[in-house]
Parts: sequence; structure tokens; C-alpha cells
Amino acid sequence: MIISLVDEAVAAGARQSKACEVIGLTTRTYQRWKHPENVGEDRRPLAVRPEPKHKLTQEEKQQILKTINQPEYASKPPSQIVPALADQGTYIASESSFYRVMREAGEQNHRGRARRPEGRPRTSHCATEKNQIWSWDITYLNGPIKGLYYYLYLILDIYTRDIIGWEVWEEETSDHASHLIRKAVLAQGLNNHQEPLILHSDNGSPMKGATMLATLYELGVTPSRSRPRVSNDNPYSESIFKTCKYRPEYPVKGFATLEDARSWCLKFVRWYRHEHRHSGIQFLTPGQHHAGLADTILEHRRKVYTDARARNPLRWKKGTRSWSLEPEVWLNKPKEKSENLRQLS
Repeated sequence: MIISLVDEAVAAGARQSKACEVIGLTTRTYQRWKHPENVGEDRRPLAVRPEPKHKLTQEEKQQILKTINQPEYASKPPSQIVPALADQGTYIASESSFYRVMREAGEQNHRGRARRPEGRPRTSHCATEKNQIWSWDITYLNGPIKGLYYYLYLILDIYTRDIIGWEVWEEETSDHASHLIRKAVLAQGLNNHQEPLILHSDNGSPMKGATMLATLYELGVTPSRSRPRVSNDNPYSESIFKTCKYRPEYPVKGFATLEDARSWCLKFVRWYRHEHRHSGIQFLTPGQHHAGLADTILEHRRKVYTDARARNPLRWKKGTRSWSLEPEVWLNKPKEKSENLRQLS
């Protein structure tokens, strides 16, 4: 196809070099493709290449397999076997060569009595309105002396980014967590909620305590958890904690008392809910979005921008900014869905 396009351009009067340049091809490649002796296919896969001089011999491969099956090495990985052999004055091959030979022989299996590590898929949820998915976590707040902390419990609605509930305590317990979730559900009027409410958290002990689980069961709330030791699975809570601790007035040297910590967090919550214009919700405040004022405010912004463009159309290369909220807010969007959306766009 490329040859025919270049030939068509040349026949129409274009220079061969310029036609090749436009299509992203060198003139030499085009001439090689046009050569009558050209076979028309890539012969690199069929080329006969000499074997590397440092390739393991068959005897060395057999020695590796014999070594890994000896009783003293039967339950050890190559990362343990190779240094042990070196201590005895023996070197056969590197760890990577051990692994390669084991794979070729079908002996690359889990070794030892420990259970094989299991890959767990990310927990994924989608919210299309408020009070469908809440994210919650606990973060420490520095106390008056090193090693003493207060703990901020905080629940966030991922759709509106609003703070649903919060408390500060001197310890992390399942009792405090269950008390907070009960207050949040009652405050939102969800005690007779028909739609399922999902509460996402990490794998900390307060999240999995018997009191907490019993409270969730009683309230009809479905627990959801991140993968072990993966903080990225709970990004909304991690993000608001960073916002909290990077406030200019945050006392880096610590809070003197529990009451000081609670007083400061109360001011932060008020600022976050009613003054902070959140970039994830088109710079609305979380309190406005949760109260259902988003459509009215965004429609007013669209009118302001439309009027401004009408007054000075030359200042606008394209249309006005799209003041629209995303219809779906994902907690850990599946990769397949993300790839499909990229293809459609």
C-alpha cells in the first residue's frame, strides 16, 4: 500500500524523496522495497544466528537440576541456593539462570511449607449519587510529645467528596469506629435506606473488629476492604488526610491536648465542607454538592461563561468550559473499563 501511494504521488508530479518524507519512510527503504529481487517479507525470524558463546551447556543445566533437587536445597529458592554454593567454593550459574532452567524443566514451583502468595484483585465500586459508597480511614495526629498520638476517624462520601462523619480519639478501637458509623448513618437518614451502602476501608484492626462488623450488619452496610498493604486502594481517604496535614495552620509540632486536636479538626471540617473548592467536583464545595446545589451553581457558571464569550468572542479559540460533573465516580476503576473508554475517545 505504501509503495502504491508513493508511486501515485510521483506519477502526479511529486518528488520521490518528498513523497517518502510525508509518509514517514526513507527513500532507501522505498527503493529496497521496489527492488525486483525483494522477497516482500521480513526474513529476520528465519535468519540463522550463532549460539551465544556464554550459553549454558547441557551438562551445566543437568547439574543445576540435580542441585536443586538435593534434600538440603529442595525447599529453597535459587536466591538461597547460589550463595550457599558460593560458600562451598562452587559456582554453576546465576540466580536468573537457575530460574530459567527450572522453568524450562517445569520445576519452577512454589517451594517450602508456606502457602503460595495469592494475587488479589482490586476492590472496585461505582457511585452515581451520594450515600452509595463511603470511604473511611484513621490517621494519626501528633501529640504533645514524641510517640504520643491522637487519632482522627473520618468518613467521606466519594461521590460528593463530603465529610459524612469524623471524631478524634486517643486510641484506635473497633468500638469508636462502630459508634462513628452509627452516628453517620443516622445523620444521613439512612436507617431505613433501601439501596445498599458500601463502606470501604483498609485492613486495620478497627475496621475488622467484631463490634464494627456487628454494627455494619445491623445497619445493612456492606463492608469493602483494600488489598493488604496497598494504600492506593483507598485513595479518597488518603487524599483528604494529605489535604488536612498540609493546611498552613496545621500544628506540625503536635497538639497539646485531645481537646485542642478536636477543636482544630472541627475548624478543618468546616473549611473543607463549606469553603474548599474541590477540583474533583468542578470546584464546588463538598457541602454544596452533597446538598444538591451542584446543577444550579454549574448552570449559573455556564451562563456567565457564555455571556463572557459573547462579549469577547476573539478571546475564545474553542467553546466555553464544560461545567459538567462526571456521572460516575469510581473507586479503583477496572482496567478493562478504562481501556475501553480510551478507545472510544
